[in-house]
Amino acid sequence: MLKHIVMWKLKDHAEGADRAANAIRMKALLDGCANIVPGILAFEAVLAQPGLEATYDVVLYSEFTGKEALNAYLEHPAHVAIKPFVAAVRSERQCMDYEV
Repeated sequence: MLKHIVMWKLKDHAEGADRAANAIRMKALLDGCANIVPGILAFEAVLAQPGLEATYDVVLYSEFTGKEALNAYLEHPAHVAIKPFVAAVRSERQCMDYEV
C-alpha cells in the first residue's frame, strides 16, 4: 500500500477570491477526484478547522494499492484538470509518498 499526503498553504487572495473561498473550491475539486481510478483505498481532502492547530490550509490524505494506482491518479485527466487552479491559489505545497 502507498500513502500520498499533500498539504497546501493558500494565498490570501487569488483567482478573484479570498483564501477561505479558494479553500472550499479546492476541496470540492479534490473531492471530485476521489474515485477516478481503481486502486484508491482512501481519499480525504480536509480544510483547516478553527480552534484546532493547523499550519496548512488544505490537506489531502490518500491511500493507493501501489505506485501504479497512484500514477494512474496523478495522470488522470480529472486530476490534471484541477492543477492550474491549485497552482494559482497556493503559496506553498508539501508532499510525501510512502509505502507501508
